[in-house]
Amino acid sequence: MFSNHSIKMTDISDKKHTKRTASAICELVVNDEIIRKISNQEITKGDVISTAKIAGILAVKNTDKMIPLCHTIPISNVEIEIVLPEINAGNDSCIIVIKSFVESFGQTGVEMEALSAVTLAALTIYDMTKSISHGIKLQNIKLLEKKGGKSGDYFDNEINQ
Repeated sequence: MFSNHSIKMTDISDKKHTKRTASAICELVVNDEIIRKISNQEITKGDVISTAKIAGILAVKNTDKMIPLCHTIPISNVEIEIVLPEINAGNDSCIIVIKSFVESFGQTGVEMEALSAVTLAALTIYDMTKSISHGIKLQNIKLLEKKGGKSGDYFDNEINQ
């Protein structure tokens, strides 16, 4: 109907409604001062962990509004986990691990929603702690697994090693 260079949303009208899940991960590299201040609730903007979890949930609910060709899908469940490392004085490479789990019963997968969740949660932590350091780095943003749908299941091989 259109040229080969046109942009179009994938037609999912013939796909079956099935349970679909996805999980993703993102690492945030920060210094020990940021870890200490988050742990001790000393961040000026407020509770970093709770705010980042809420941001992750909002990202899932709004993925179709942020990524142009994503479908609007019914979300059944969202879980966000944020793990802070132990405080290690003088360490400029502390890694905060953010994981998401998203579930839906629908016609398309929730991979983009899971990836959006960890990314926006990480960006929220960055925003809330950038007054301490701009040397914060997001890394290793990736899909850990997806289940359901015609294309089958996917498991990141690196997590099983």
